[in-house]
Amino acid sequence: QVQLVESGGGLVQPGGSLRLSCAASGSIFSIYVMGWYRQAPGKQRELVATNTRRGSINYTNYADSVKGRFTISRDNAKNTVYLQMNSLKPEDTAVYYCNVRPTPGGYDYWGQGTQVTVSS
Repeated sequence: QVQLVESGGGLVQPGGSLRLSCAASGSIFSIYVMGWYRQAPGKQRELVATNTRRGSINYTNYADSVKGRFTISRDNAKNTVYLQMNSLKPEDTAVYYCNVRPTPGGYDYWGQGTQVTVSS
């Protein structure tokens, strides 16, 4: 079993920045994929960014809408993934969910979600 604890959401003005964190704990030795998804009111949940660990290399993937503004990173020693969000826009407003998949093709675990609101 894997537990995820998210933090870092909140209210920010357009153009501002926020940093989300998600710490994983439980029966895990290492994590294959760590990522962030978001869901805005009335919309489907969508991928924001993922970080996949293959050997000693981490591969990142971003939604087109956040490329150049958001950065995903991870601390493998702490089983923690971060999402640095810069130049935030009102359309980034959503509940952000942490997702981890400890093994390739394995089960997905989800965090409880953290609200990000971008508004003046």
